[in-house]
Amino acid sequence: MIRHAERLSFAEIELAIADYVKKIQENRLELADLEGGTFTISNGGVFGSLLSTPILNTPQSGILGMHKIEKRPVVIDDEIVIRPMMYVALSYDHRLVDGKGAVTCLKRIKEAVENPEKMMLEI
Repeated sequence: MIRHAERLSFAEIELAIADYVKKIQENRLELADLEGGTFTISNGGVFGSLLSTPILNTPQSGILGMHKIEKRPVVIDDEIVIRPMMYVALSYDHRLVDGKGAVTCLKRIKEAVENPEKMMLEI
């Protein structure tokens, strides 16, 4: 679990992920490393998952499931073209998160994935 990720730069988050991978590889991961989170990002796409419904892990307020990127036909300017597509699924606790806020979050995630340079430059 990456604590206070909202305070970290993109590079710092990458370093934190690398630290977790190292802990896992060295069999040093502890229960305390997994407790107390508020939000999870799950990447089933690395295992070929095209779509799933992520389940909340109490007491977390939300979980984002990211899936495999696959080429699909889409309509752009009345033309059928092939584009890489990825489904994302957001599950959230309605007692804590308003639906409008959740959809707004998904929209921002979509924009960040489609324009990663903005995210990298933090603009």
